[in-house]
Amino acid sequence: MADSTPLLCNPYPPSSDTQEEPPSPPYKHHPSLGSTVELCIGEFNWSQFLQSVLVSVAWLFDAQQTFITVFTDAPPSWSCTQGNNACATAATLCNLPREWWAWDAPAYASTVSEWGLECANSVISGLPASSFFMGCLVGGFVLASLADSSLGRKNMLFFSCLLMGITSLLSALSPNVWVYSALKFFCGFARATIGTSALVLATEIVGKRRRGQISVIGFFCFTIGT
Repeated sequence: MADSTPLLCNPYPPSSDTQEEPPSPPYKHHPSLGSTVELCIGEFNWSQFLQSVLVSVAWLFDAQQTFITVFTDAPPSWSCTQGNNACATAATLCNLPREWWAWDAPAYASTVSEWGLECANSVISGLPASSFFMGCLVGGFVLASLADSSLGRKNMLFFSCLLMGITSLLSALSPNVWVYSALKFFCGFARATIGTSALVLATEIVGKRRRGQISVIGFFCFTIGT
């Protein structure tokens, strides 16, 4: 038969001699979960700081993939190759013959110049960035529960970084904008839980007094990645 004795007993049992309610138990005498963890791992030491820094490095690559489309998908500058007024005064190159103008940078410097998207619909030219953030949305719903249940945050962080690295590498070899957008979707799907997993892993190994300072390390890494 199970023991019915409560784990935390009330030090002030009700008295039959008085009708007044007993005072509330002094909860400060019962250590919290955070205080119990600190008794085992200590409040703060340099090994904990080093682990937090190493875990937070994942934010650097997260920021790179989040903002890389600002540069890779931007229309590059162009110049006229024909000395006529029609080319010099043109606001857009869509109505100009192709031999009248040229990109200032190599064609592979941007997805717009590489795949001839300078006159494409805005839906097509913005598809890679939209696909990436759509993947972030789907990944946030799908992967969030796995970090707290079956996989754990450390395994989830490793899986997310690995998948993000593979898809970002393959996206550099994409033959067209459709394959590129699909790979950007899976890249966004993978990076959806990198920030949360890294933040929790970095802060849960230090005492509560230093968690605020340690959590800033990840945002520093994210800024460097940007």
